[in-house]
Amino acid sequence: QVQLVESGGGLVQPGGSLRLSCAASGSIFSIGTMAWYRQGPGKQRELAASIATGGSTNYADSAKGRFTISTDNAKNTVYLQMGGLEHEETAVYYCNADVRNTARTYLTVWGQGTLVTVSS
Repeated sequence: QVQLVESGGGLVQPGGSLRLSCAASGSIFSIGTMAWYRQGPGKQRELAASIATGGSTNYADSAKGRFTISTDNAKNTVYLQMGGLEHEETAVYYCNADVRNTARTYLTVWGQGTLVTVSS
């Protein structure tokens, strides 16, 4: 079994910064693309940022220039550094990873989510 555990959410003022972390653990053989999604109140879940094994990144248009996704492969951890946060970015942020487990089965795994509230 593979688990993703997010941390780092909380309350931040508009214009502020926050760093989210997501650590993968369990029966991991290898990890492929890792990503952060977010779902605001009454909205659909959307991709915020992703990073592939080669290091190539992809960002939502609204996040470009303000968010940075990175990984620490030794720790099986992905980070999302967010800056210039706006009220509309209040959401539950979910970690996602494409994982191959020790049984060589490919899985898509989700974390439980961490709440980011942007408010003064």
